[in-house]
Amino acid sequence: MMTGRDRKNSIKALFGGDILPAGTERAPETKSLPPSAETPSPPGRAASGAVKAMGLTLSSITREAEEARALRQALEEGERIVALDTGSIDASFVSDRLSDEERDDPDFLALVESMRANGQQVPILVRPAADGAGEGRYQVAYGHRRLKAARRLGVKVKAIVRPLTDDELVLAQGKENAERRNLSFIERALFAHTLVARGFERRLVGDALAVQKSELSRLLQVAEAVPLRFIYAIGPAPKAGRERWMALGALFSAGNGAEIEKADDETTSQRFAAAASDERFQMLFDRLLRPARKAAPAAEEIVRADGALLAKLERKGKAVRLSFAKDVDPAFIAALTGRLREDYAVFLAEKAQRD
Repeated sequence: MMTGRDRKNSIKALFGGDILPAGTERAPETKSLPPSAETPSPPGRAASGAVKAMGLTLSSITREAEEARALRQALEEGERIVALDTGSIDASFVSDRLSDEERDDPDFLALVESMRANGQQVPILVRPAADGAGEGRYQVAYGHRRLKAARRLGVKVKAIVRPLTDDELVLAQGKENAERRNLSFIERALFAHTLVARGFERRLVGDALAVQKSELSRLLQVAEAVPLRFIYAIGPAPKAGRERWMALGALFSAGNGAEIEKADDETTSQRFAAAASDERFQMLFDRLLRPARKAAPAAEEIVRADGALLAKLERKGKAVRLSFAKDVDPAFIAALTGRLREDYAVFLAEKAQRD
């Protein structure tokens, strides 16, 4: 049975560097070991903290051992870890993140600083780019955040180069996301929608996301109901789960077009752009729930024989307003006012006789 020390030594041998002491911060994607039992616990929380630390430690050791085995297998199969210029690597043909570096991804800066201090702990997976892309170019299957962090630092990125079909790349990309930083609901929905639109079989898409048919249908339903520009405007919204996204999709589906206008107005505002992703979701959701303002009825225009404007008749409920153009002769308005009084008196008299 492999002990904790054996696991550490295996990982150390694979990466060619020292294993960081317990309690040292590491790259977020490595799921590093938590502080050891020797690290003092905060007063009053020793018991619960020790139990939690034990669970996290066992989980982390298991995960790192699995990573070590996977890397060892790759090496035994003739693959090797190489250092590549980040400029030679293109993104995957299907995006799985709505965050852009530190925007909507608070862990990204921590990843950059961890890689600056400790180096890259886990290599990314790339494949040789398709013919015509240029000599020495690659396409990343997984490890986009580590690739961006390396670019930010201006260093080469450690990678395993493996020839992959499109199907294999999609499966590897989905598997890595499931095991590391889980995608939010809408990121998975967009990932599924993009793959289906590119002609991938739904079975493969479900396998890549590790979801059943029913869940895949819900993912696609939301991605089709909410216009893509609003999904990108909101971002990953990690706290907005399936039910809330389905409710937002229902608002768009049940609308008569006014929702698009309200959503455009909301998502282009400065306060929307300044908010965090989950806040942006709520702002748009609240805006769509708000009833639209009723447009004021258009005024009826009364024109002269020559087509020029004579007056405007505006109706608001039971109230009626008649306003004359500025160039109308005041004598005509005075005469018409007198006629109105006389005509209305005649109207009331005739009405009384009929009643």
